[in-house]
Amino acid sequence: MSTRFHLSTMRPRDPDEPGRTAGTLELFFDLVFVVAVSIAAVQLHHALTENHIVDGVVSYAFVFFAIWWAWMNFTWFATSFGTDDWFYRVLTFVQMAGVLVLAAGIEPAFVDREFGLVVVGYVIMRVAMVAQWLRASRSAGTRRRTTQYYAAGIAFVQVLWLLWLLVPSGTAATIGFVALVAAELAVPAIAERQGNTPWHPHHITERYGLFTLILLGESLLASSNAIIEALHNDQELAPLISIAILTFIATAALWWIYFWPPHHRAIGSLADSLRYGYVHYFVFAAAGAFSAGIEVEIDALTHHSELSETQASFTVTIPIAIFIIGIWWIALRANADRVVNTVVPVGAVLVLLDPVIPVPFALTAVFLIAIVVVLVLRPPLTADSETRSVHRRSDAGEQPTA
Repeated sequence: MSTRFHLSTMRPRDPDEPGRTAGTLELFFDLVFVVAVSIAAVQLHHALTENHIVDGVVSYAFVFFAIWWAWMNFTWFATSFGTDDWFYRVLTFVQMAGVLVLAAGIEPAFVDREFGLVVVGYVIMRVAMVAQWLRASRSAGTRRRTTQYYAAGIAFVQVLWLLWLLVPSGTAATIGFVALVAAELAVPAIAERQGNTPWHPHHITERYGLFTLILLGESLLASSNAIIEALHNDQELAPLISIAILTFIATAALWWIYFWPPHHRAIGSLADSLRYGYVHYFVFAAAGAFSAGIEVEIDALTHHSELSETQASFTVTIPIAIFIIGIWWIALRANADRVVNTVVPVGAVLVLLDPVIPVPFALTAVFLIAIVVVLVLRPPLTADSETRSVHRRSDAGEQPTA
């Protein structure tokens, strides 16, 4: 229904809407995050290579939270209230501009611990989100109170972020940052208790999958960089080509593992959707850090890194292990049998320990291939078999898993 201003009524979307897929505006929205993620990965790479491990990881965690949380909030709003009229598009463009401002502030955040521009870009994105929620509140019906809680909660936390910039760097700033992250995470949990917003399971999980592809694409770029470096470095030609091949294998395996389970089954309730969304922070951050780790490995091979070979290997295996455990926890384990639920976490642990084994990184590829082979041989449980499994556990006196 259109108004005299050529605006659509922003009513809650049907969670069972047939054929719901990601729109072109959503895909366009994701493009600016490619820029931010790429810059964050490059800065993490530089910090790790220079052996500024703690500072680099802390800065990356902060910056990636801003990237992930802004992306996730828009994504869940779009699945619930997206209209695609001109005003909705303009507010989305404002959020995209905020991402670019944030991206411009990533290097100062890593190098000088100066987070001002990152926070300003983040607040721009969030203020646009407040406007979206206020607009939705006008025609949300029984969910009006929920949308108002979202708008008020987001706006209040943004004021606190701006005040946080006045806190001197140090322990107080760190405590303030953690408190503000907790406040951001609490807003959806509190707002949704006033009445759940509708989400489309297939649409929302497709959006997460598309963002995962963006992040894995950064790893493919790192693989290509290894080949480019090899062409300019005859001494390390074989090791660099090996890294490129192994990186491609690892990236393909991570893709396979991520998309093996039917993700739409993982967000059947509010608690499940919160867990799915929040744990994806670690999945996404790990995928971005994996590409940085590959660049660190390249630097180590070409003697441009202050890290030892073992330390450089950990910059690759830790992100891979976190990625696998995260996906196993939120989407894979509920759709898998005992064999898969044993092989996947054990494989992640073996990947994590690979640097202390005399054959670094090559074994990581072997472990990942082994996981994929098991997934091929043992497909996901069907809805019927999953139900029977739950009933068997209930009959045996066990509590069904979420």
